[in-house]
Amino acid sequence: MTRKSFTVAVVGATGVVGRTMIQVLHERGFPVGQLRLLASERSAGRTVTIDGRDHEIQLASGDAFDGVDIALFSAGGGPSRDLAPLAAARGATVIDNSSAWRMDDAIPLVVSQVNPADLEGHPGIIANPNCSTMQLVAPLMALRDAVGIERVVVDTYQAVSGTGGAAIRELEGQVRAYVAGEPTDVTVYPHQIAFNALPQVDVFLPNGYTKEEWKVVTESRKILHLPDLRVSCTAVRVPVFVAHSEAVHVETRDAITADRARELFAAVAGVVVQDDPATSTYPLATEAAGSDDIFVGRVRQDPSIAGDRGLAFWVVSDNLRKGAATNAVQIAEVLVERGWVQAGAARGATPYRAEGTAIGAPA
Repeated sequence: MTRKSFTVAVVGATGVVGRTMIQVLHERGFPVGQLRLLASERSAGRTVTIDGRDHEIQLASGDAFDGVDIALFSAGGGPSRDLAPLAAARGATVIDNSSAWRMDDAIPLVVSQVNPADLEGHPGIIANPNCSTMQLVAPLMALRDAVGIERVVVDTYQAVSGTGGAAIRELEGQVRAYVAGEPTDVTVYPHQIAFNALPQVDVFLPNGYTKEEWKVVTESRKILHLPDLRVSCTAVRVPVFVAHSEAVHVETRDAITADRARELFAAVAGVVVQDDPATSTYPLATEAAGSDDIFVGRVRQDPSIAGDRGLAFWVVSDNLRKGAATNAVQIAEVLVERGWVQAGAARGATPYRAEGTAIGAPA
């Protein structure tokens, strides 16, 4: 029996996450019949070589999605707002990595091993969660299903690759300048990131939280189907190239031991428990980089919460892979497996458009 193949577009193909999406598609053997690489005018016309074949980068426009089955977007919120409805109107299923659609009630926000059932009946656009939320909700799901969750406090320690290639280059340059005793160039972040920790990821909101912190709050509630979950987050940028780390404190509804929590975490697909204090074994960013797994360790009781209902643990994951590109591809795999790829115009339904916004109009 011949395996069906799909025409796949990658929007933002020259960016850090876009390039990782292409790599993950190849590594996981996704059934790509035709790969269409799309980007802005600045990159259109360039040629890149993938697996020995040359691919010309095309301009990301509505017409570029004709015949596309699946479109993986990683081009920022503005382009996603403009182009995702155009792609969906042409029958493509969009999996978008920006924040443009995540909190839209009509759009499923999905982590592949947490809430894949939410993909059914999608309107042609699917949202990929924020990378910090992504690695958090998998272990939280295990606790939710076993003992319930009352409250979550998470502090994130986020790699510079989450900001993009310019931030990676700035950290490299600052390290070299510091070692050479030269002045450091500061352009990407408000302060020097090398040998520093910046308690600001994204812009500040009127409530005092940053946009990144509030994403963790709202997205976790949506993915876990817990709209009233109490969540607080502090997001910190640290001088790490790849892989975000998180210190998580959870108040559960029912009592739970650390040993039981480890068993629950290990039973989740794609979650690996690394937890042996005697040998200083716990998740590290340097080891998580390049992996598609979510690593959990330092699991222990939180004595500040009565009744054995408190847990503390440490979570690390590659923000470019599971935190973005890999989850997008895994969503596509679920769609293929369950026959849910075609949606929107391809099913004869009305293509999704934001309320009050014409398809293709700037949002």
